[in-house]
Amino acid sequence: MSMETLGPTELRLMQGLAQEVTALRPELLNGDATVGELAWVWAKDFDVLGRFWRHRLWFADGRLVAWGWVHLPHKIPRGDGAVIEVETANLIWQTHPERVALLGDILDWYDDVAGNVDRLLTVQSADIEAHRTVAAHGYAFDAEAGSDDGSWVQFNTRELTDVPDPVLPDGFRFVTANDVPPTDAVQAHRDAWHASRFSEAAFERVRRTWPYRTDLHVLVAARDGTLAATAIIWLDELTQTAEFEPVGTHRDFRRRGLGTALQLHGMHLAKAAGARRMLVACRGAPADPAARNMYYGVGFRPISRDLPQVKVAR
Repeated sequence: MSMETLGPTELRLMQGLAQEVTALRPELLNGDATVGELAWVWAKDFDVLGRFWRHRLWFADGRLVAWGWVHLPHKIPRGDGAVIEVETANLIWQTHPERVALLGDILDWYDDVAGNVDRLLTVQSADIEAHRTVAAHGYAFDAEAGSDDGSWVQFNTRELTDVPDPVLPDGFRFVTANDVPPTDAVQAHRDAWHASRFSEAAFERVRRTWPYRTDLHVLVAARDGTLAATAIIWLDELTQTAEFEPVGTHRDFRRRGLGTALQLHGMHLAKAAGARRMLVACRGAPADPAARNMYYGVGFRPISRDLPQVKVAR
């Protein structure tokens, strides 16, 4: 099944498959294919990147069992005025653990829609069958992206037991998106990610996207009112799983323990809302360990990592 626009109906189906994989084999959740990552990536980028997206859904007995989402080459302005030019295609994908053979069909479709450009994708370290399938379709490990100073991501989890109480420095306090204007929540994100193109329109779409909740969008406010750190928690009540995506600290307030405190506070809120475990993805390369070490410090442990793959156009 193929459609022109990846809209909220299709997104919700894709999130439904993410719920199934989360319950059965969370180590097989692909990058940007979790409930929270799907919501965040789709909602924040729909207006700017939607015209460069292609997608296809595979069904069996009326249930979604696989999907592919291609980001085609594009050129767009960045939040700091620079221009981002992407010359490769990238595939986000997911199959049900019992339908792994459909990855071959996804890759054939990817070849058709990507055209004559280099093609990128990732497989998870635990997904042995996917390793064989992508190799058979001409992909090879991307040694640069997957190196010790590369851009690869690792996936982490933590059971919500024995969560320490958070400690904030004097003059800081926890707030939620219920407590601040949307413009301030957007600015908090842009202050943490200075090149972000995140806008009020994008945030409004995020707020309308399941399972966003304003009471689980947590922030740290400084004494002068500046929002110094921000994190969105996406709670899936079905699997009793919550996910941080994204997490960031204002560049003028880093190295003060705000990220650690916000994580612990967020975990307490998630547990109170019904979650039993947390998920979070972060950069895993040893050359840039700051985020990974912060998550380790609050009890997260890795369960898988991206293995970037590339297929060079001929």
